[in-house]
Amino acid sequence: MFIDGLPAWKKAGSLIASTGANLKGVIDKDIPHVLIDVRPADYAKKEHIKGAVNIPLKELAGMKPKFPENKKAPIVIYCASQQAMEEAFKAVRGWGYVNASYLAGGMEGWKKAGNPVENDKLKTEIVYVPKPRPGEIMPEEFKTIAASTPSGKFILDVRDADEAAEGMIKGAKNIPTQDVGDRIAEIPKDKEIIIHCSTGARAEIAYNTLKEKGFKARFLNATVKIAKDGKLEITKED
Repeated sequence: MFIDGLPAWKKAGSLIASTGANLKGVIDKDIPHVLIDVRPADYAKKEHIKGAVNIPLKELAGMKPKFPENKKAPIVIYCASQQAMEEAFKAVRGWGYVNASYLAGGMEGWKKAGNPVENDKLKTEIVYVPKPRPGEIMPEEFKTIAASTPSGKFILDVRDADEAAEGMIKGAKNIPTQDVGDRIAEIPKDKEIIIHCSTGARAEIAYNTLKEKGFKARFLNATVKIAKDGKLEITKED
């Protein structure tokens, strides 16, 4: 599961894990996010994930004022301890950050997957500056395409399978974000790919993956709810 998993699950304050593959995609594509390393300072300084800010768990509560004003900022927390990650996640989520998550497998899982680490390059402060997103499609145009699926368009739903099971747009294809690269043959090269997820975060990652592969694509950067009958509810926030 990624940071914009099942909306009801998130609303309930349940634990949300971000996969290492998705975090790597966010880092590689320079998608704005906040990465917090809650290990003790000595461990974090020795090796850490690119872009991380070190806030030891025992100091986290006192750093609340330093977190972004934007409560939708994607925040990923990691540690060597599952318990510590969950504790930190619950604290940050409790402050109202709806896109908070912890890194599945923590630091050891990240390294075992062959992902890179850095030494002595920790950031000293939390900075979150959303960037204009190239490739966005506006909600009204998305709704029009969803209602008729023109012959030159292909709607790609990159939510997880359990989310898609709750309701999909008629004619859409479900391929979870983390599987897009491996299932590229299932996506037509002769059509414009219109991508959506639940909030836009995973859709943007998939958009970048497809653009690198030479596809013509756009993505919806908005909150999307889809009923069993395919009825859409889209909320676009600033």
